[in-house]
Amino acid sequence: MIRLPRPKLISQARALKSVIEQLQDISLLAVDTESNSMFVYQEQVCLIQLSARQEEQILDFIIDPLAIPDVSVLGELFANPAIEKVFHAADYDITCMKRDFGFEFVNIFDTYFAAQTLGWTRVGLSSLLEEHFSVALDKRFQQAEWHHRPLSLEELQYAQMDTHFLPALRDIQLNELQRSGYLEEAQEGFRELASLPATDRSFDPEGFWRLKGAYLLTGSSLAILRQLYLWREKTAQKRDIPSNKVMPDSTLVDIATTCPLSASALQRIPGITRQTVKRDGKAILETVARGKNEIPPRRHPQSRTSPEVIARYEALHTWRKEKALSRGVESNVILSKNALWVLALRHPKTDEELAVIQEIGPHRRAKYGNELLNLLKGV
Repeated sequence: MIRLPRPKLISQARALKSVIEQLQDISLLAVDTESNSMFVYQEQVCLIQLSARQEEQILDFIIDPLAIPDVSVLGELFANPAIEKVFHAADYDITCMKRDFGFEFVNIFDTYFAAQTLGWTRVGLSSLLEEHFSVALDKRFQQAEWHHRPLSLEELQYAQMDTHFLPALRDIQLNELQRSGYLEEAQEGFRELASLPATDRSFDPEGFWRLKGAYLLTGSSLAILRQLYLWREKTAQKRDIPSNKVMPDSTLVDIATTCPLSASALQRIPGITRQTVKRDGKAILETVARGKNEIPPRRHPQSRTSPEVIARYEALHTWRKEKALSRGVESNVILSKNALWVLALRHPKTDEELAVIQEIGPHRRAKYGNELLNLLKGV
């Protein structure tokens, strides 16, 4: 791995204030975060990496929000429209920082979305750094426990690499977007990313409807799925681990579909191991039995799981996929998944109704509006 100048680790409020003063007049700031989502029930941002371009030099800072009680002064930089914030795959970083710190973001550039808009086949950060800068990331730290302290120099250098080259990558992509005529489309996507809401920490007991395959279930299988979903969340909270480490979504749906009545039947389900049966088998079977005796939950007519909404969403999803294939880009470049759901739920029938849907900006509305309205008329 290439050796960069040692990053400045900021773990005191006074030092953070000094960094803000140093960076308040810059025009571009690369940003990334590291969280502990793979290890705990409720994740939190454990590091905030910043790389600033000053003249011909890149200055790298790593902010430790676990050591600094109040990092709100960083909000001055993120909300400053005169400073362009460069991310790679901004959605996760932005929604997590909004959740943990209440930050707001304006004027962002996302190198991941830019690569997708340009139709590049390699869009991951490690691939882009290798291709454009002959830099190889050390993959040992991709799943590091970022909440542990102290962090090693190697971990800090890994975190540093996530932002150090983003300003130069942004310059390459900006030129390509301008040359190809896709800059306006990319900027519309950047604005949508900046406006994403904070990640919601609260548990939604009706969230089982969003599990893949849930809407195909009926009767007692639905009631069982709901009970399994509730059991998994309580178990994850008790063990302080992510809920998918208790049991993956697909396994919940498989259990609800097959309704096992014994440990042997449970173990025949894909994803259920002997260890799972030994540790949780009794609780799972009790949960299945409880669900079988409950009244199945009913879909709300305006929910994402109503048959009409699902039909519209699937038609929009197919249309988006075909558009993306014909252009040679990822589907989210055409429209975001969230925009498809909003269209399916609101079912606009006129240009005026389409215009108030904020998830579709003016560029995409002008480009795809008539097609979307004609498609929705037939669903």
